[in-house]
Order: sequence, then structure tokens, then C-alpha cells
Amino acid sequence: MKQTGRCYCGDLHYEFTGPVHSQILCHCRECRYLSGGSANASIVIAEESFQWTKGEPKTYQRSDLETPRTRFFCENCGTHICVKSPPRPGMLVLKIGSLDEHSWFKPEAAIYCCDKQEFHVIPEGIKVLDKA
Repeated sequence: MKQTGRCYCGDLHYEFTGPVHSQILCHCRECRYLSGGSANASIVIAEESFQWTKGEPKTYQRSDLETPRTRFFCENCGTHICVKSPPRPGMLVLKIGSLDEHSWFKPEAAIYCCDKQEFHVIPEGIKVLDKA
């Protein structure tokens, strides 16, 4: 399965092949900063199946954390594309909003629900985890 995506302005394009390992809604405070307040809808894929096909992303790591995540984003429009997360070696957490087609997305779990806000809605029938 080949999937493609891009940032909002089109300066960055990517593709990946291979399976989606998980589909999640993350309610942690860090993700809510990045999403503008809602849970972050993401998929987890193998890093080796991903490649940039246009442009080079900027990266960001917090300097105050012992094992920070590496965030990849467009320096022009600010679109956050994906994350390398130390707890998931060899994997990327890809933001589904950057995919060209994501109507197939069906979250399997809501994670970090310890940070969930009252206005967040979790779909019925998915696993709800206090942490990840």
C-alpha cells in the first residue's frame, strides 16, 4: 500500500509503503499544543517505509527533556508532519491530516486520556488508555 502526503503549502511531500502498525488519538498535553487543542490523530508506521519526495523538513527537539521527540515540520507553513519518538524505535508517528487521502483512518485507541479535556470526544468501541 503506497500512501502520499504533503504540508499545507506544498513545499514538503512524502510517501510511505507498508503497513500501518496502529491508528491512535493522543490526548497528551504535548500533542494538544501541536494540534491546537484537540486530540492528535496519528498513525504509526515503520521509519524505513517513509521517504521525503519533495523538500527537506525542519526539525525540533525540546532541549529540556532527557529523551526528546524529534518533530518534522514545514518551515514555510508550519505543518507538523511526523515525529520520531524514543519509546517507538524504528517507527514514525505520522499526522493523518497531512495525508492526501485519509478517509480510511479508524482510531484503535485513545491514549494519554489522563490529560483528556471534557470537550474531547472518544469514539465508541475503541481502547481507552490512561497513558500509552
